[in-house]
This record gives sequence, C-alpha cells and structure tokens, in this order.
Amino acid sequence: MATTFSHYARRWALGFVLAALVPLSSVAAVIKVGSIPGVTSDAVQALIPEAKKQGLDIELVEFTDWTLPNEAVNNRDIDVNFFQHEAFLRNAIKERGYGLQLIGLGLLQNIGLYSNKYRSLDQVPKGATVSVPNDPVNQGRGLLLLQKAGLITLRNGLDTGATVNDVVGNPKQLKLVEIEGPQLIHSLPDVDLAVVWPSYFVSAGRKADAGKALVYSGIADTFYAMGFAVRKDRAGDPVLQQFVQLFQQSKAVRDIIDERFDHNPNLYTLPWQGKQRSE
Repeated sequence: MATTFSHYARRWALGFVLAALVPLSSVAAVIKVGSIPGVTSDAVQALIPEAKKQGLDIELVEFTDWTLPNEAVNNRDIDVNFFQHEAFLRNAIKERGYGLQLIGLGLLQNIGLYSNKYRSLDQVPKGATVSVPNDPVNQGRGLLLLQKAGLITLRNGLDTGATVNDVVGNPKQLKLVEIEGPQLIHSLPDVDLAVVWPSYFVSAGRKADAGKALVYSGIADTFYAMGFAVRKDRAGDPVLQQFVQLFQQSKAVRDIIDERFDHNPNLYTLPWQGKQRSE
C-alpha cells in the first residue's frame, strides 16, 4: 500500500512540476470586440481562427446602432470596437466625454448615392425625397456626396461638419429626410435616393447592388477610415496591439473584405497599406 501511495505521489509531484513549467502565455488571452453587422463584423469573424492559434481568443459582440459600441468600450464591457472613423469618434467624444482613441485603422469604404427608382442623376425629379444619415458627422459626409453629384450647394463648401441647415442651393427642391445610419438601406423603397454604405447591401444579401450607386464619395482620406477604438488608458495594451497587428496582417481578413465588396476596388481601400485614391 505504501508503494502504491508513493507511486501516485511521485506522479502527482511530476504533474505539478510540469504544469508549473507551462508558460502563462500559452493561456489564450480573451478580447471582446464590438462591431455592427456588415463587413466590419465579418472581418473580425474571419480573424478568429488564426488569432486563436496566436494565443488570442476573440469574442465578437454585435450591436445594431452606432451609440452602444462606444458606451460598451467606455464602460469596460468590451475591450475594443471596430465600426467608426475618426470623424465620428471625435464627435462622440465631444458630445459624451468618452476617454477613447483609435489605435489603428481597419477599413476605408466609400459611401454611395443609391436609388431603387432611377438609373442616373439626370432622372431625379424636382421634389425628390433623399434620406441622409442623422448623426452630425456622417450627415456632413452624405451632404458632401450630394454636393459632388451637383444636387445641392453647401454654405461652407467642403466643410465636413455640414448639416441640412447648411444647404444654401437646392435647385431640385430635394426633401432631405434624416435617418439612423444602419436604417438607410431600408429606406430605399420609400425614398427616391438614399446615402448608403455599400457593406449594408452585403448584410442584406444584395452584394451585387453595392456596385450600382449613381455616384460614390471617392473620399480617400483616413479621416473617414474605420478604426479600432479603445479606452485611452488601454491604448498601449499589448493584447489590443496584437489584435490590430493580426487584423492588418491577415490574408483571411483581406479576402473577406474583398469578397464582401464584390471584388470591386472602387468601393474600399485598406488604409494601413497607404493605398489612397484621389477625389
């Protein structure tokens, strides 16, 4: 009996020593990433398998609006979000006092002016209804697109902070309807024109329609590139930095983004690669 006890004792001791020799880094670090349905969420999802091989366990948390992802990071409910550009984040910080910042860029997508009723801008009639984003930053970008299309004139030219109150020229007497960003695509049956992000067509199972805009923004400025937002006190966190690096280096991420934009290079760029188009 003593021999048996001694045998198991030695096995237990050996197991304890071996366990102690396993480095802590072998335990996967868990990171909660917030996004919204569409290409950003799909890109994060595509990264999960290879990130796990690198010791990073990604938990994707999807939101259906543009307010909660920042609230969640600010309140430490998630670690990082990926859905917004610098312009949007600056406005959110100004309005709500978040202590957030971007630690890397992930995607620059154009916006487009779409219609279920017309195939060219010339066909748009007087009094047409146009849905535009209702948040201050993206509304400015949408109005700049309408100005580029020659449909309106803004008070301060190319000012990115324009609102519907800054429209000083409206020859077709367009009726501008302010709508929550993710709902713009759903407004298409009820309006003549809508400012829509191409990725929303992908989420709606209409990938081919992403390339059918009457005009695209063409803004290739990283100010409008979506990035990874974290709390300022975690900006140097090695786990979060690792996540961004893995994202930017991942072929799976590049492939899914390209697929979601129907392999159409006019719809997006990968901003960390420095590939930017002119206006």
